[in-house]
Amino acid sequence: MIYAIGDLHLGFSQGKTMDVFGPHWTHHPEKIKEDWLSKVQEDDLVLIAGDSSWAMTLEDGLSDLNYLRELPGNKLLIKGNHDYWWTSLSQIKKRTSNQKLFFLQNDCFVFKNINICGARGWICPNESAFTENDQKIYQREAQRLKMSLDAAEKSKPILVLMHFPPMNEQLEESLYTKLLKEYEVQQVIYGHVHGEINFQNAPNGRIGNIDYHLVSADYLNFKLTEISSTGRN
Repeated sequence: MIYAIGDLHLGFSQGKTMDVFGPHWTHHPEKIKEDWLSKVQEDDLVLIAGDSSWAMTLEDGLSDLNYLRELPGNKLLIKGNHDYWWTSLSQIKKRTSNQKLFFLQNDCFVFKNINICGARGWICPNESAFTENDQKIYQREAQRLKMSLDAAEKSKPILVLMHFPPMNEQLEESLYTKLLKEYEVQQVIYGHVHGEINFQNAPNGRIGNIDYHLVSADYLNFKLTEISSTGRN
């Protein structure tokens, strides 16, 4: 089975809680853990769509990664815009080897005949917050997504894991959605989006030939969502 959730915003080393963002965040690590233990088996995969930890360094982030390590199943993480601890992938792998923790960066992860590709992404043009400074990051992330898609094994379905949604609030075409179409991606999992109004405007469900899944933890009420292991819901 494949499950997904994003924006865990763990803060064990920081002593930071998410309660300031609303009472629904109270004890959210315990809520996630309770649901996780009720669903996930050791041979399952959980996709984690970025913003896993508030830590500023890898050393501080290890306590948050340890929380994930102790949970059942394989975990595949993508970097989010708040994952400041994620600087050197080689160091992360060195400190987390043999812990069933995997990190997606410029490559492809194959699980039970499914290609899992991805990139962090960034806000897209015509979004209200988009500036000239965002353009370079937006384009760079598109190149990283392409690099990951190029690494996919032929003839196997492709699922894409991102942190940012791959399109703007108006659901307009972007460099990301062009790549998704070009490589015939079947499903996209992403997080980053918070708040009821933003939830309503986010891409969710079937758009064209692609199934989009918003998996921010608060959107999912801190419960993992199941993703079709056949490549299409």
